[in-house]
This record gives sequence, structure tokens and C-alpha cells, in this order.
Amino acid sequence: AVPRGLGASARLGSTRGLSLASAKPASGRALSLRVRAEAETGVTERVSTDTVMIDPVVGAKRFSNYFWAGVVTTGATGFLITGASAYFGHNLLWFLDASEIKFFPQGLVMSFYGVAGSLLATYLWLTINWDVGAGYNEFNKDEGIMRIFRYGFPGKNRRINLVSNLADVQAVRVEIADGVNPRRVVYVRCKGKSDIPLTRIGQPMTLAEVEKQAADLAKFLGVPIEGL
Repeated sequence: AVPRGLGASARLGSTRGLSLASAKPASGRALSLRVRAEAETGVTERVSTDTVMIDPVVGAKRFSNYFWAGVVTTGATGFLITGASAYFGHNLLWFLDASEIKFFPQGLVMSFYGVAGSLLATYLWLTINWDVGAGYNEFNKDEGIMRIFRYGFPGKNRRINLVSNLADVQAVRVEIADGVNPRRVVYVRCKGKSDIPLTRIGQPMTLAEVEKQAADLAKFLGVPIEGL
């Protein structure tokens, strides 16, 4: 049995590939507990029944972050090696020719860029390792709750767990803004609270994905959609 509570860890074994088909025979409460544990271990498929809807949210472990972390790491390493080669007066790597670069000021500047890039790369890799932003959105009619769970940075806010009464949800709001910094976000509007964002950060969804998520959620909750 999966322990109650988000702080507990669970060994799910064969349930790791949980899907809608395999979840149907389970009760709403049992399904909720299983999928909460599944979501904390990296499940990326939606699970939905008549009384429970859970949408896992992708965090920092996505291709774009791996790509940019790799690019920054490669560039920072090149700058550091070039700066070190200029300091020692010979090439540390045969394919990085620094024979015509003086350590001051060119080599020193490259070393600075290398250190700055290394710090940025370390931050990116740690963020990916901690999977910051990952979690799930749970809407549970059996328990009458809406649960928004996210992983943050290590510390007392590592596990962010927001729980509200499902009856307080008044509408599903969609925010769409194109341009240099596009925003496509789905919110839930709760009575007496500020709007709560549900979509992942740092990687805008397509318009079709936003519309489908908002429509499915509004239909499940029986509330109107705003912004479309």
C-alpha cells in the first residue's frame, strides 16, 4: 500500500507505467494516492476518471535545459582551457591554439568568462538534477480537494504543496500573449485567492495544448472558461 502523505516515498514496481486503462478498476482515493506517488517519481502521462484528474507537470528535466547546460559547459571549459594555456605559455589541448594570446589582458578575460560560465553551468545542472518545477495538479471530487504540488530548490520549500477546496474553484482562466516573451498559461480562479497557475514554466505550450487543457479541466470541474 502506498503511504499517505506527500513526504513518504513509495516503491511502485509494476505501476510505474500507470495509465488510464490500468487505473479504471481502482477507487478514486486509491487512484489518487497511487498517482501522487507516481508523479513524484517522474510519470508524465495524465490520469483521469470520473472523479479524479491528475496532470503531471514537467520540471527542469527537459531536452532544452539539457541542451543549454551542455552548450554552456562546453563553452566555459573552452574559455578556461584557453586562459590556462595563455598563463602557462603552451597549449594544454592541441586543438585549442592559444600561442598568440597573452595572458594579460586576453587570457585573463577568457578565464573570467570561463569561471562565470562554469558557475552558470553548475546552476543549470543542479536545477536539472533537482528537477525544479516538476510536480502535478490534482483535482479530486472524492476528497473535495484541489492539490498543486511542485518541487522547489532544496530547503524547507523543497516540496510545495497547496491544497484548496474544490468547491472554491470558480473558473478556469487562460492567458495568451505572443511576442518576444510569449505566455500561454492556464489558471484556476478560486474564491478569495489569487489565480493559481497550472502550466509548466519556461517552456510555453502550443495554443492547441492550452485550449485542450483548459477545456478538459473546465468540463471536469463544471466551471466556465475565461480568456478564450
